[in-house]
Amino acid sequence: MLDPVGFEAAFFKTSSLLVPTPSPTPSVSPIPTVTPNLPRYERIGDTGGKTLWVVFVIMLLSTLAFIAMSWRVPVQKRLFHVITTLITTFATLSYFAMATGDGNSYAHIVVKEAHKHVPDTVEHVFRQVFWARYVDWSVTTPLLLLDLAFLAGMDGASILVAIVADLIMVLTGLFAAYGKNDGQKWGWYAMACIAYLVIVYQLVISGRRAAMSKDSSTSKLFASIGGFTLILWTLYPIVWGIGDGARKWSVDAEIIAYAILDVLAKPVFGFWLLFAHARKATAIEGFWSHGLSSEGSLRVGDDE
Repeated sequence: MLDPVGFEAAFFKTSSLLVPTPSPTPSVSPIPTVTPNLPRYERIGDTGGKTLWVVFVIMLLSTLAFIAMSWRVPVQKRLFHVITTLITTFATLSYFAMATGDGNSYAHIVVKEAHKHVPDTVEHVFRQVFWARYVDWSVTTPLLLLDLAFLAGMDGASILVAIVADLIMVLTGLFAAYGKNDGQKWGWYAMACIAYLVIVYQLVISGRRAAMSKDSSTSKLFASIGGFTLILWTLYPIVWGIGDGARKWSVDAEIIAYAILDVLAKPVFGFWLLFAHARKATAIEGFWSHGLSSEGSLRVGDDE
């Protein structure tokens, strides 16, 4: 006869082998998810805005001072006064535009990061770029080169090469500022640096050779003020590389750095040049001083 107790014990013993029972299992880490990064904006702050206004005032006062200085010399000797006044005039307009919120837009930069176990992440950075600065440089830097070229007495071919290289440098710098990736940004930057080396060659080789034929004071002035300019111009691409290029500096820090360089390269340069050389400048006659003379002018009604 079947023992119920023994059967129950045998049943539960067997069922423990057939029926799955909970047992400890190793925990599985959850699959990581990728959360898209929010766009990051790098824009001007209060310090940068105040700096722009300060430089605007400096450029404006310098322009007025250069105009007053030009009235104290005859028109035949105003060449350097006119060029220098135009430099700070365009800089005044540029800084007024930037200070009032014009002349800027955002460069869209795409930053990609590779990961081993999850999909690559993409970050969208929007950095404020003041394109008015590049418009300023495209006009004022050729005028600065003309000041140095006329001081040294450089030939027309060297002046033309220097000015064209200067425009290439500024425009490629602008393209670099709006590059969407590192390839575009640093490719344009490299082209700008090559163009700058052409300018250095023209000033150091052609300019120095021409200045050697001048009197000793003019030659020394060109060497000192030309070297001063080249040092400042070398700092511009360094600031760009740290600021717009690598984005290691904030927009405010970049504005302050450019502001210092602009004040040194324009008003300080201008006062130095005019005080040291203006009165010793060669008088220019002809069209510069007297306009179109009667000889060779067109008169209505004259016979051919």
